[in-house]
Amino acid sequence: MKQYLQLLREILEKGERKEDRTGTGTISLFGMQAKYDLREGFPLVTTKKVLFDAVLRELLWFLRGSTNINDDLKQHTPIWNAWADPDGELGPIYGYQWRKWPRYVEEENGKYRREHVDQIRETLDLIRKNPDSRRIIVSAWNVSDIPRMKLPPCHVFFQFYVCNGRLDMQLYQRSADMALGVPFNIASYSLLLQMVAQECGLTPGIFTHTLGDAHIYLNHLDGIQEQLKREPLALPQVKIAAKPFFDLRFEDFELVGYQHLPFIKFPVAV
Repeated sequence: MKQYLQLLREILEKGERKEDRTGTGTISLFGMQAKYDLREGFPLVTTKKVLFDAVLRELLWFLRGSTNINDDLKQHTPIWNAWADPDGELGPIYGYQWRKWPRYVEEENGKYRREHVDQIRETLDLIRKNPDSRRIIVSAWNVSDIPRMKLPPCHVFFQFYVCNGRLDMQLYQRSADMALGVPFNIASYSLLLQMVAQECGLTPGIFTHTLGDAHIYLNHLDGIQEQLKREPLALPQVKIAAKPFFDLRFEDFELVGYQHLPFIKFPVAV
């Protein structure tokens, strides 16, 4: 995971002081990119402990189309708790847009009927039927729904690319909390890439992570400096049960050989 550490160093060296929505203050650099080749190991940060179980729980929560933290999420990862309403609802965020993007179809009488687009299911179909397509994209940035979201999507959209039996993915992330969020995001989308590749009979290849506002919060600087003193360890592997994509459950995943250095606590900027 030297790529991730290099991003941190570059932000500290070239970034600029910038205020932010939370009032915490950041060092920010706009327009960054890193590539992680899953054939070299699963890209889970080793210079601190990352809770893979929480990554997996959240990804499965997204894939169920869920938007409520009471649906088997808050007891495993509390990061969403600060934004949820008293009933645990977050509005039409990632899972809703991935699985239930609203679409209006005009009927013969001139009226419109509301339907939903399952972007994940359509993506799997497109990879199988038209792997050379340049339109294999899933978007969470639904402009009309943003006012109803408790937190607009940070990881905005992702695209798949099929070549020579290999499946690559690129994610565009508009806002990147380098200490807390990005290690989680790298692991989550790499896991999704591996899941889709397995479902479509392809080899998981390169995850390209493109960042808009890549920032280190000022109250994270001490922890980041500690992390940069550490040497990365060998990457683990993830094993996934041979089951259909939509039948996969938490117990169908196994993280193998994860070596990591001690946990570093970073406060969440709300």
